Amino acid sequence: MARSALLIVDMINAFNFEGAAALLGQARRIGPRIVGLKTRAKAARAPVIYSNDNFGDWRSDFKAVLAACTRQNKPARDLIQSVAPERGDYFILKPKHSAFYETPLESLLEDLKVRRLILCGIAGDGCVHSTATDAHIREFEVIVVRDGTASQTAARNRNALWHLEATRYAKLSDANRVRFSS
Repeated sequence: MARSALLIVDMINAFNFEGAAALLGQARRIGPRIVGLKTRAKAARAPVIYSNDNFGDWRSDFKAVLAACTRQNKPARDLIQSVAPERGDYFILKPKHSAFYETPLESLLEDLKVRRLILCGIAGDGCVHSTATDAHIREFEVIVVRDGTASQTAARNRNALWHLEATRYAKLSDANRVRFSS
């Protein structure tokens, strides 16, 4: 099996956009699964990588994004704190949907000798889908965690995951079945 990495997409989020309340409701359901995936990835010594929007702030860094999203008045503060990066995790800010688009992700994965990506996060019908597609194009083995991915509605998420599986851009797995063997 190729070396695996867990890629957590857009979970560090202020949830201050149209449709955010619906997405946050869905995201709260996947939070515990992401925490479990992180624990298992670390136990297997698999890299944990966060890919997150820069929200159009080109002077920000990941720590600033995390701080802004976990302020006292933010609606997802508790969720974000539960899934937040830990010492030794990697993080990449992205300007658009895909974690690969104009980011150093591909170089990082090459340096870490990763060929198998396990994707989770939000939104399944947006950034997760785009990232999975770009990973497939780059010939990575792609696993999308079906119960670790959320969109504004369960139906939209199911449709996006169906598309990834039907096109063979990604395999789907439940969180408890993911293996991080290296």
